[in-house]
Amino acid sequence: MSTHDSARCIRRTIIEMANRSQSPHVGSCLSCADILAVLYDDILRLKPWNSRDIFILSKGHAAMSLYSALHLKGMLTQTDIEGYFLDNGTLPAHLDRCSDKGIEVSAGSLGHGFNMGLGMAYGFKKQRIDRKVFAIIGDGESQEGSIWEGALFAGGLGLDNFTAIMDHNNLQGYGRPTEICAFEPMREKWSSFGWLALEVDGHNHEELRAALREESQGKPKIVIAKTTKGKGVSFMEDQLVWHYYMVTDEHKRQALEELS
Repeated sequence: MSTHDSARCIRRTIIEMANRSQSPHVGSCLSCADILAVLYDDILRLKPWNSRDIFILSKGHAAMSLYSALHLKGMLTQTDIEGYFLDNGTLPAHLDRCSDKGIEVSAGSLGHGFNMGLGMAYGFKKQRIDRKVFAIIGDGESQEGSIWEGALFAGGLGLDNFTAIMDHNNLQGYGRPTEICAFEPMREKWSSFGWLALEVDGHNHEELRAALREESQGKPKIVIAKTTKGKGVSFMEDQLVWHYYMVTDEHKRQALEELS
């Protein structure tokens, strides 16, 4: 299965989960599906488990995307997926570390997962353990002060075993981050904090793969992935309402038809 097939499977599972549970954040989940497909197919070292690379979805409201990726890798069962966000179900709407071994941290409060990952990377460095940490953050999340405290911490210590990927879809809960709390020039800001900062098309698997594999030159690395909220489903793409709207049966039918 190619990474493009994996991304399509992840998106289909997201749509089915959102419809079954009548839960929001489907647009946020769809935008990072390509990033997850490349990470789990080509980048993360998952065996042996005790020496695995760590992956953290810091934008924890996009939990369905991680659940879908873990399901595709055989780490969550179909029963787990079908019990998402239901009474007496299996998986919560925001990530809980106790839900499954593939969920490394509890996340949902923005800015927290990123810094927990940095702590892990620092620990591996201090113990001279050859393990890497990867974290997806949101662009809206990047307005949190804790993100920039962590960025200073990692840059100052040269944590070259840590890679952040920003899901830069330019839509957050109440509008566009670039209008609500402007943070451009993004790449230059991260560079000034001592990071190797790269920009890619977040739906181009070749660009993602190359950036994630690029030597970090003794620095922590951030890949600013330009994405589209709701990617893969035409009527959801770049539409703020799909931060909140529920996927009806008709929406599901149309979406799965496009993703077939």
